[in-house]
Amino acid sequence: MRGGDPTLGRIAITHLIRGLVQMWQGDAMKKQIMCINWGTRYGAPYINRLYAMVARNITPPFTFVCFTDVTEGVRPEVICKDLPPMPGFMPKDTPGKWPKSRLWAPTLDGLDGPVLFLDLDVAVTGSLDPFFEFGDPDDVVLARNAAKPLHRLGQTSIYRMPVGKLAPLQARFAQDPQGVADEYVFEQFFVTRNAPGGVKFWPRPWVRHFRLQCARLFPLNYVLQPRKPRGMRVAIFAGHPNPKEAMAGQMREGEPHLPPLQHIARALRQPKPLKSIRTYILPTRWVREIWGQAEADQ
Repeated sequence: MRGGDPTLGRIAITHLIRGLVQMWQGDAMKKQIMCINWGTRYGAPYINRLYAMVARNITPPFTFVCFTDVTEGVRPEVICKDLPPMPGFMPKDTPGKWPKSRLWAPTLDGLDGPVLFLDLDVAVTGSLDPFFEFGDPDDVVLARNAAKPLHRLGQTSIYRMPVGKLAPLQARFAQDPQGVADEYVFEQFFVTRNAPGGVKFWPRPWVRHFRLQCARLFPLNYVLQPRKPRGMRVAIFAGHPNPKEAMAGQMREGEPHLPPLQHIARALRQPKPLKSIRTYILPTRWVREIWGQAEADQ
């Protein structure tokens, strides 16, 4: 590792010794992390940053696999694999991230057994070890969907599955991609409702939706930056703001952060002024620190 916290090496050695002891005792699940990258929105900087956040927050040994169409600039510790084939075709006019269905294949090159998936734009805030200790190795475990808390729906920004467990879903999707997307809208709702044997959910404190569970409510959002909830291990950024926007204090794409009074003046000119006034965050220091540490570790 280049730069970053000088104590990181000592921490890594301590984690490595602990992990080897656990493996010798036979009580540790194999730690496999995977992510997926397609197109030009993310690429090597996001892959490298995610790897660095994982490495800081996991007890080795572990493997980190990225299924990607871009490998240039990716750090050597990341095992890059070609994107699995897209089942059927990409449905149109849907907000769901259906290319993730590539990972539901019966087999995945280089992986077997339980694997933990992470979106590229999360912020890892605590140890990932418990994600490999929770439940049974054959479980499909999802984050809870904070936008629809009463509907028992999952969120796949961080989820664990045994490789091949969701193959029946991939086969069903491949038969009628547009029909499945039109019915379920989001791929995570399709997984929640149809995973063989059902799904389990991570303990509530572990995964938090930044906009819905970290951003402050009005009017505290004008004087306090978004909170970092106690017990949170991963912050997810579904929709807006994304992490870069959170660092800058932006709630909407392309809308720069303004001091409170200037923001209110701008909001009064919007079609829905009251909603615009309530939609405000201060720049989020803890997200900047976590992402900054990860970039320094590259």
